[in-house]
Amino acid sequence: MANEKVLIVDDDAFMREILSEILELSHFNVIAAKDGEEALETLFHTHDFELLITDIHMPKMGGLELINRLKDSHITIPIIILTGDKDISNAIEAIKFGASSFILKDENIHETITIAAQQALEKKRLQTENNQLLKNLSRANKDLEKVVHDLTEIGKELSAKNNLSTLLEMIISNSLKITTADSAWLCLLEDGRLNFKIAHCKSLNINLIEQPGCPMGFPFTPLDLNENNIAGLIALKKVTVNVPNVYENNLFNMELIKNFDQKFGYQTKSLLAVPLLNHENDVIGVLHLFNAMNLMTGEIFPFRKRSERFAESISSQAAVAMTKLSLINDMEQLFESFVDVMATAIDEKSPVTGGHIRRVAHLTMTMADVMNEQKEGKFQHIKFNPDEMYELKMAGLMHDIGKVTTPVEIVEKGKKLQTIFDRVEFIDLRLRYIVQKTKSESHLQKIALIKQGSSTEEIIKLDEAMKNKLDELEDIRLFLVKCNEPGEFLEDEKIERLKKISQITFIDDNNQEQALLREDELMNLCIRKGSITEAERKKMQAHAAMTIKMLKQIPFTKKLAGIPHFAGAHHEFINGKGYPLGLKGDEIPLQGKLMAVTDIVEALTASDRPYKKSMPLSQVYTILRDMARKDELDHDMVELFISENVYEKYRKKYESDS
Repeated sequence: MANEKVLIVDDDAFMREILSEILELSHFNVIAAKDGEEALETLFHTHDFELLITDIHMPKMGGLELINRLKDSHITIPIIILTGDKDISNAIEAIKFGASSFILKDENIHETITIAAQQALEKKRLQTENNQLLKNLSRANKDLEKVVHDLTEIGKELSAKNNLSTLLEMIISNSLKITTADSAWLCLLEDGRLNFKIAHCKSLNINLIEQPGCPMGFPFTPLDLNENNIAGLIALKKVTVNVPNVYENNLFNMELIKNFDQKFGYQTKSLLAVPLLNHENDVIGVLHLFNAMNLMTGEIFPFRKRSERFAESISSQAAVAMTKLSLINDMEQLFESFVDVMATAIDEKSPVTGGHIRRVAHLTMTMADVMNEQKEGKFQHIKFNPDEMYELKMAGLMHDIGKVTTPVEIVEKGKKLQTIFDRVEFIDLRLRYIVQKTKSESHLQKIALIKQGSSTEEIIKLDEAMKNKLDELEDIRLFLVKCNEPGEFLEDEKIERLKKISQITFIDDNNQEQALLREDELMNLCIRKGSITEAERKKMQAHAAMTIKMLKQIPFTKKLAGIPHFAGAHHEFINGKGYPLGLKGDEIPLQGKLMAVTDIVEALTASDRPYKKSMPLSQVYTILRDMARKDELDHDMVELFISENVYEKYRKKYESDS
């Protein structure tokens, strides 16, 4: 964070100078103001400040009034409140009004001011990134809406031919019919070359169609895109070519046509070749028509202008139809790219969440494959078709998309006291202060005893008392560090001890009584299991409702319409005690029940969580069965997952390299 512009507001010139020097050492660009009025005027005229640090009490305009004036003026900027008052109620009030944090004007301010400034700017950066992610998501939604709309309009104008081979045959047959041609070829531009797909000749009863992995063979070998062949010339020039007599032509290279005649004993006379242009006027292929003929007499004649228009019209429709197929594929790729973009965004914000999403999707697909294989039992009639499998895969990849709005310090809270940093360090500093003060007081007492001529026994007794006190403080420190670990389950006696420790106070250098543990620190340390408080848990659980809200804004196609319902139901319980909608029983879609199982399995087996260790499968299975017994998870689905070794199959398929 170099050269961020910071405005410091304090009526104490010495304090302004000290704070400026401290922040400038950390490469901040510091401007100072002596009161709220001067700061407000500065902010009105200069809009490039990244951070405001203001004293709460000043003669003209104090920090609280400054915050309110900025809010009324719609000026948004991170604000840190400075206070020299040990009663921090005013500072807390300032935070309610919109300040980012507050710090005390004490002997540690040279450290805390830099940390607080960096944290405030980091928080602003994260908020900006979150806002940008949501904007990107909205933009992607609009792009997807446009693609879907375009595809819908194209579908209205074309027949519902979704198979390329069938579509090509229809193009050839209609072209032959409307132009009264005897023969037709069609080649498509693929990877910079023209590849023949179909050739038909009525008089010779020839009907050649390219099959996957099986080219049509000579003379229909792939053509380079150049002017040395008639098809390449048409594709490059984007023009229609009408040749009355191929063998009397000296303008175009007709070697390919002559090779066909020689191989099949055909006699080509007239030729009409038309480029297939898509909606962007790009060539996607070339249609060749041969030997326009009188259907009554069999006489062959040159293609008329009307046939040119008909052929161009057919070619245009063919290009639109093939583009439709291509656009359907492109739409799927666009949607998958959109999902990939969201996964990347989540990964950048929280790698833990990104890994969880991918593993849940893979576990879900493995479970679906197993269900498809069932020949008996409850799931023998469950058969996910390819479209349903794709829909389920996308739901798995998007089931936690709502976590883009969840604060990362909650998602990846590795310690009970962790916010942006681990606050156990604050407690450690307080304990160190008490230790040093205890030593200092003991030394002073010792000196007094020596001056008084006290006995050696009294001095030894004093030393032992100090040692016992220091041992007690070290024991408290180790206990608090242990309680800060999320894997440590807290019994009642430990919570009672924490409450007793919270009653320990000390006198600071300003002769003010301070508590060893703040109220919020005690609340977090008293978390019995895990690392998050109930309030943080509710924020975490809000991601499920946000997932539904976000996904419902996407105009999914019919084949993907279930994604919001499936993805949004992975925290619902059979007994109706899940979230976010409190669905129960059959109100929960089958896919949602499936993902509820795989989501929990991944959460329990994951090894990348900062707040827990990976569980062995035997313990995971015990938990799954216990949840099924409580009617939280589907009993039959849990037993299928365990009996069919779904997790081992998932590991073998998706994690065999790791």
